[in-house]
Amino acid sequence: MSDRRASVFLEHQSYRRRRVIDTIRILPVVGALLWGVPLLWPRDSSEGIATSNAVIYLFSVWCALVIMGALMARAVSKGGVDENQRDP
Repeated sequence: MSDRRASVFLEHQSYRRRRVIDTIRILPVVGALLWGVPLLWPRDSSEGIATSNAVIYLFSVWCALVIMGALMARAVSKGGVDENQRDP
């Protein structure tokens, strides 16, 4: 009875890296949804949003996506994880 069972849980760092990679993979979907928001804005001349505000919104979303992607990529590369690596 001295046999120890292998742990079912992943190492904390490995688990964290995988969640960061998952976040990187979902980032384009979130970006597409955020870019679609201006299509929902009212188009009436009395209540409408100015085109300049829409362009500023789109540019802000784009900048946020670039910054988030860079931070996530840096977090993954800092740990030296291979995206295709699988734990047994």
